[in-house]
Amino acid sequence: MCVYAFGLARTGLKVLGVMVKYVRSARDESESVNLNVDLSRVLKRVNERFLSVAIDASLVAEEKFMYLLTSPKLRTLAKALTPAFLRFGGTRQDFMTFNPTFLHSNEYHKNSVFDANLRLELPPILEERLKQEWALQEVLLQKEDLQRKYRSVKFTEYAVDLLYSFTNCSGLDLIFGLNELLRTTGNSWDSSNARTLIQYCESKQYSMAWELGNEPNSYEKKAGIRVNGYQLGQDFVQLRRILLESKLYHDTGLYGPDISQPRDHRRDLLEGFLESGAEAIDAFTMSTEDTSLEDFLDPEVLNTLALKTHEVMETVDLASPGKKVWLGETSSAYGGGAKGLSDTFVAGFMWLDKLGLGAKLGLDVVIRQVLIGSGTYHLVDDNLDPLPDYWLSVLYKRLVGPEVLSIEAFSILGKTKRVRVYLHCTNKKSTSYKSGAVTLFALNLSKSPARIAVPAMVSNSTVEAFVLQSEQPGEEGLYSKSVKLNGEVLKMVDDRTLPSLQGTPLAAGEHLRLPGYSFAFYLLSEAQALACR
Repeated sequence: MCVYAFGLARTGLKVLGVMVKYVRSARDESESVNLNVDLSRVLKRVNERFLSVAIDASLVAEEKFMYLLTSPKLRTLAKALTPAFLRFGGTRQDFMTFNPTFLHSNEYHKNSVFDANLRLELPPILEERLKQEWALQEVLLQKEDLQRKYRSVKFTEYAVDLLYSFTNCSGLDLIFGLNELLRTTGNSWDSSNARTLIQYCESKQYSMAWELGNEPNSYEKKAGIRVNGYQLGQDFVQLRRILLESKLYHDTGLYGPDISQPRDHRRDLLEGFLESGAEAIDAFTMSTEDTSLEDFLDPEVLNTLALKTHEVMETVDLASPGKKVWLGETSSAYGGGAKGLSDTFVAGFMWLDKLGLGAKLGLDVVIRQVLIGSGTYHLVDDNLDPLPDYWLSVLYKRLVGPEVLSIEAFSILGKTKRVRVYLHCTNKKSTSYKSGAVTLFALNLSKSPARIAVPAMVSNSTVEAFVLQSEQPGEEGLYSKSVKLNGEVLKMVDDRTLPSLQGTPLAAGEHLRLPGYSFAFYLLSEAQALACR
């Protein structure tokens, strides 16, 4: 068994009952907000792997960089995000082909030893050198992205082994993205290379799911190839037939087609695909083209996800009733993120709101682009140290369960815009709290603080608060790459251990304080929510 130790946090809180009040104070200018909640029924129920992650296929542009996946630090960080899917894909998946006879000069493999569980660990000096080289490689990859000129890439069985070893030892469920731009003269998908890869993976007994293509609406721009929706669906049917022939993969998951939110040509793609390919897939995946970063704190921008997602879900349900919809590739900004912003504290507002709103809308899974890979929207930096969105994701995993509860926030003037709130049953699998516990998570998009008055019905309960703020105060802190939990800067203890991530107990009846430009989780362990029992 692959074992990597990491600290386990003791997590906890207490829940509100029916209404919570924010009380405005002239002294601190806190916004006055009421919360209406319903603890009697589950509004939506999402996949236990709702928050999932991706590794960008750019990592295989030079196969030696796949050895970064052997890092004990990266595996420790990934393990803390389980249960989750790990999607291997992105723009470059449609430019890569499997070639098991294509041999790289591979000093990294020569200097490393696989054990029985395919656990491989590079010597520290080689890992450091590889991280430095990856930082230079990212510059070249970002230049390709800007120019929309992508090289064809060949990858070997070594890359597949390293990827599977990483997911297996981290406890993630792998989804491998296949190249859809391998076309026949008749413009149907050429599946011969995929067959070779699938046969190899089956020979190794690698348990995994599959995806075909990435953002087909952009094929013409990036490769000069146009595939209509109906043909796209037929390509998925062909892949499903190949999987049905396999003893190992005959009932494995197949996901796609990762169409960006529909308009014009994309709507034609969406409807054409559903006509021919809806029955071939286990879940329909869409990707988002989010806003520019200056809008991170704009509530109107955050609300656009609801409008776009509802349109897709309605269309999918008409074509294939009950079909699950995933956000198959998303982060905080499109085009690889915005340099200097997507990997900072401010990005967390859009990321946490997307998780809350996505679950409330009924999205089954949201896949974060990326854990590691090209771009500026990573969860870890070039040294494999966790960035603010990583810590936010880990807390979400530990505290938030799959059951979504109804909650609405109001101020004196109507619905509040600057304080956004969501409510779930507490995660029963990663906490030891009583049945009926709930987790409230809230975002304060304003620089002014807010205070939540716990209602009388749960005023005898203590609350455990997990408040995340930038390491630096004020608006400058929004650009920080460090985050504080209840006043303490979060850092790994060592390469194999996370900090405990403990909450702060609040006295019974005490106000829940939400500082300006912050987000927080409040666990109410004695809420006795009927929906969570």
